[in-house]
Amino acid sequence: MEPTSSKASPWWTRTVHADRRPFLIGRNAIQAALRQFFIRNDFIEVDTPTLQVSPGNEAHLHAFATEALTTDGQKAPFYLHTSPEFACKKLLAAGEERIACFAHVYRNRERGPLHHPEFTMLEWYRAGETYEALMADCAALLALAAKTVGAKKLSYRGAETDPFLTPERISVAAAFERYAGIDLFGSIGLDGSTDREHLAAEMRRVGMRVAKDDHWPDLFSRVLVEKVEPYLGFGRVTILDEYPVSEAALARPSARDHRVAERFELYACGVELANAFGELTNADEQRRRFKIEMAEKERIYGETYPLDEEFLEALAVMPEASGIALGFDRLVMLATGASRIEQVLWAPVSEFGS
Repeated sequence: MEPTSSKASPWWTRTVHADRRPFLIGRNAIQAALRQFFIRNDFIEVDTPTLQVSPGNEAHLHAFATEALTTDGQKAPFYLHTSPEFACKKLLAAGEERIACFAHVYRNRERGPLHHPEFTMLEWYRAGETYEALMADCAALLALAAKTVGAKKLSYRGAETDPFLTPERISVAAAFERYAGIDLFGSIGLDGSTDREHLAAEMRRVGMRVAKDDHWPDLFSRVLVEKVEPYLGFGRVTILDEYPVSEAALARPSARDHRVAERFELYACGVELANAFGELTNADEQRRRFKIEMAEKERIYGETYPLDEEFLEALAVMPEASGIALGFDRLVMLATGASRIEQVLWAPVSEFGS
């Protein structure tokens, strides 16, 4: 017998599952098609551990903490990973050249139409290849996902994107100018340093809110979220490229302009789908950036995560590479027309909190 309370019926009731099932069958078909894409392109699918000594060192990512017990009962802190990135890069250091990974990942403080505390991340890496190769991969995979489920458009809540068109590529600085009327480079020095007061003045000039305790990263994020992202990926896919180096902790600086890094994000229907890097392989620089990120995390949230020393050791011998993380569930949503992430998850995490 199904529940009869006034609350929304759980996902496991027959009627709710029947409504979700077409999306789930589409999910399976897309995953199978993407796996074949990687096989055709000489990738090896790898499997990475969920438990890590560090869940990642980005200021605004929140992990689930746990602990391991040794055979004699001693406790050691562990975390559920927020990405398989550290393990994948260790595999690159071990000699793998093209790898792909469908990984369940875990992020705390995240739940909504596009967010879930446990979701599937598709990551792939190309050793010895530039991050422009990842842009071509993205265009092919989005078209393949749509074709697999017979969709002519990607769609989300009334917005549509044609995945068969060549993506638009625009730099972050150009997007700030186009959509917000803000001169981003005026607040970034030639060495990548940032000027909080200049960006704050630009924001006030265009009528945006600035708080006294806002730092440069806070201001940058506000412009990106409020003025730029709502316009990306409509009609055709958008590749938002060349993030400021201060906003790309795991990416190498651009050889063309050291104010920016080899980082792009992929958008369709206003939804962020993927985050890609030309990978930083300088272990000392990576350590320095992680410490900056953790200082920012301490400032905002009053917590930090440890560094994965093995990862930093592996980074020192890792080859030049490019890598990308794509939210697989979001891609399924847009290809199937689902409006909430729970519709494309076979068994969503139970609701908690109120």
